[in-house]
Amino acid sequence: MELILHDYWRSSAAYRVRIALNLAALNYERSVVDLLNADHKDESFIALNPQGLVPALAIDGHVLSQSLAIIEYLSETRNLGLIPDHPMERWRVRAITYCIAMEIHPICNLSVSQLVHELSERKISIKEWMHEFIPKGLAAVERYLGHSETGKYCHGDSVSMADVCLVPQVYNAKRWDISLTKYPIISQITSRLEKLDEFQRAHPNNFKPKEI
Repeated sequence: MELILHDYWRSSAAYRVRIALNLAALNYERSVVDLLNADHKDESFIALNPQGLVPALAIDGHVLSQSLAIIEYLSETRNLGLIPDHPMERWRVRAITYCIAMEIHPICNLSVSQLVHELSERKISIKEWMHEFIPKGLAAVERYLGHSETGKYCHGDSVSMADVCLVPQVYNAKRWDISLTKYPIISQITSRLEKLDEFQRAHPNNFKPKEI
């Protein structure tokens, strides 16, 4: 089976996996799943990922889903060291990761915000929803990072799974015009990460459809 990433250019979860694949120095083929055209609801894609969510990664004879599970798989099978060996350090990386991927991301998923917009009879805009919840989540991440174990990156001086999740979330915040001035540690770490080639090559703008 070829190495194929089924993704959407602006998906935070897919962005994370693109970063991890670059860190693993793996060349992959992209199969675009256009969420705006509801490609993810097509039976052919549901057959790959029962949840109908991006990303899905065909690798090592299997099709993997769930971005964090994919990142951990890549870290373990390609020796990326994205999750520390020591249990307490592993907890810290996962805690920061989950704060982003399991707290901020789900509630700010576009399908959720669009539903809120519709159910409120358009009284709550998508942008208002994002401005309500993304800053709260980033404030929690900032507090996690105000710790002696934070180094150049979220945990020490090596890239971890938390960093792989942080950059896409900051991209999302900027997309919705959320100021990062209250999060100096996040800003400093993100600035360092964005200079890394593996992160630069995974940026959504590199995959933006020409018609947008």
